Amino acid sequence: MAARLTSRIKEGSPAAHGAIWDGKGTNFALFSAHATKVEICLFDTAGEREQERIALPEYTDEIWHGYIPEVHPGDVYGLRVHGPYEPSNGHRFNPNKLLLDPYARAHIGDVKWDPACFGYTIGADGDDLTFDERDSAAFMPKCVVVDPNFDWRGQPRSREVPWDQAIIYETHVRGFTQRHPTVPQKLRGTYAGLGTEEVIAYVKSLGVTSVELLPVHAFLNDSHLLERGLSNYWGYNSIGFFAPAIRYASEPEQCLREFKEMVARFHDAGLEVILDVVYNHTAEGNERGPTLSFKGIDNASYYRLAPDKRYYINDTGAGNTLNVSHPAVIRMVTDSLRYWVNELHVDGFRFDLGTILAREVNGFDNQSGFLKACHQDPVLRSVKLIAEPWDCGPGGYQVGAFPPGWAEWNDRHRDTTRAFWKGAAPASDMAQRLCASADLFNHWGRRPYACINFVTAHDGFTLKDVVTYNDRHNEANGEDNRDGSSENHSWNCGVEGPSEDAAINALRERQIRNMLATLLLSQGTPMLLAGDEFGRTQQGNNNAYCQNNEISWLNWQLAEKEQSLTRFVQKLTALRKKYPILRRNRFLTGAYDEELDVKDLTWVNASGSEMRAGDWADPHMRCFGMLIDGRARPTGLRQRGTEATMLLVLNSHHDLVEFTLPAVTGGDNWTLALDTNVPDPPDAGSFATGKSYGITGRSLVMFALLDHSRTVPTA
Repeated sequence: MAARLTSRIKEGSPAAHGAIWDGKGTNFALFSAHATKVEICLFDTAGEREQERIALPEYTDEIWHGYIPEVHPGDVYGLRVHGPYEPSNGHRFNPNKLLLDPYARAHIGDVKWDPACFGYTIGADGDDLTFDERDSAAFMPKCVVVDPNFDWRGQPRSREVPWDQAIIYETHVRGFTQRHPTVPQKLRGTYAGLGTEEVIAYVKSLGVTSVELLPVHAFLNDSHLLERGLSNYWGYNSIGFFAPAIRYASEPEQCLREFKEMVARFHDAGLEVILDVVYNHTAEGNERGPTLSFKGIDNASYYRLAPDKRYYINDTGAGNTLNVSHPAVIRMVTDSLRYWVNELHVDGFRFDLGTILAREVNGFDNQSGFLKACHQDPVLRSVKLIAEPWDCGPGGYQVGAFPPGWAEWNDRHRDTTRAFWKGAAPASDMAQRLCASADLFNHWGRRPYACINFVTAHDGFTLKDVVTYNDRHNEANGEDNRDGSSENHSWNCGVEGPSEDAAINALRERQIRNMLATLLLSQGTPMLLAGDEFGRTQQGNNNAYCQNNEISWLNWQLAEKEQSLTRFVQKLTALRKKYPILRRNRFLTGAYDEELDVKDLTWVNASGSEMRAGDWADPHMRCFGMLIDGRARPTGLRQRGTEATMLLVLNSHHDLVEFTLPAVTGGDNWTLALDTNVPDPPDAGSFATGKSYGITGRSLVMFALLDHSRTVPTA
């Protein structure tokens, strides 16, 4: 067999990287600018026994390539790459180490941490300048050739939910269904489980439009976590940018098909699928890390290295930084993104530590090579691109600085909302966040939806924990409670942890509703953390990255008060859908429309008058109103359905405030649309302008005025 395969290998093509089956055989292509030889290692179907090594015969434009007719879908392979082992010059080639193909579409097995996985000799006297000759194949996951064919039943490639209608729901494949009572036991925690009818129906019922999944690229469990009986739960430890993580497949050999079926079912329900992706670093760590893929293929090209090329630039905090300034690395990342869109039909991406992808030699550059590549790419510019606009490198905080076409997580909204409702942020700060943070995003023709608002995310407290704990409680992580952020802007309402005090619990529940309402009624794009809609807790753990257990998994045994909170969230999303003025596609400016005698935005004090400089400067002012008049015409074409006028009143004072409902030209009565103090009101009620309404201490109220006397012309 060996002689037959070796003798029949052809030169193949350098055009498409990875292992590409064409119906008859498989073409292999691998970038390496500094390798001297590349071998394809074929294994048995279990990935346990190496059967043959075949050297790729051709080298074109720094790409090694060859075509093997006898290799078909299901065949298992790995790489061995020869070249200089000169760490001081950035080269760490070691053909004794079996390597994963960066473009592999599927993996089999998991890493078994052993000294053989490292390119250098681990020991008391060893350092990364030594050369280890042990074979790592027995301890490595392997790559699998795939058949890309899948019947999408005529589905379009993407759902393409308009940005101004989007409501994002962040969740985790395993954590969402691991304890779900209607999901069959075998399917819990899997792609197939997430794609079940009951789960999708629940997500749809919330009124969200787009499900954002924590990383599903193939990733590894860190050895130090396994030693403590923990694992990498979140998945920010990528080792394969084309392969779905097999740990989420109910049938590992059907992983790719299961993922596609999950996406198809979400699309059938009209829901988008967005992936949280980690292109800023890999699981190989620094110079003391293992040799698993990129490090052994072309370390000097794939990673950003320090002036002393033995060491790595670590702008990620994970030991290494992927070199997205290198043309081959830009190509790999954009090829990966296009693959997930074209072949797996995902609808967008959230880029972990996105600032790194725009960092060039002189720092952050919103015209970096990677950002330009995305901007000109007809596939990538058609999907949702969301940046986490910070990292731990120099100048790493760049909220609002990404170029047109990108949306960004806005942590200012999170911090200000939390601080305001506990009485620690002024109204002037909260006002900016209600308006899609125009101070950060209103430039270059960007729209409000570029601002991704959130109050909680996977990283940090859940919303229930925000109102239950002042301090983190991460003891279960095994790091002496030193990990996770100590700046949470949380408030326990008087007691640390769960309480049996009815008054404290009532305040906590109202604070949760306040923050949910602030999130879903703010201009911009809201992102809701899964479980917040029914008060999920992580017991005060604000860094549950390693908790693959009931700390992180959603508990679906819901009491009535938790179901009531879910209904409240559904009411908020319904209001956002009903009144497009709550999700305008133009920034509110306070501009006066002379023809209609209205302003698009007016800030109102408790007496019902327009706020002045003295009101904003008053440090004791904790209650104010946001009046949005839908008759004011934004620049350009009119957004349909914006004619309603809305009054949003926020009171973070501890006591009741009598708020005078302002007069509005063309209407005499306000309709109560929402009151966080009365989540399930029996009757909405109508209130005359000029009359007062009692705003309960620490509560949010919204009114709508629909009976305008004048017809609004269409621009």
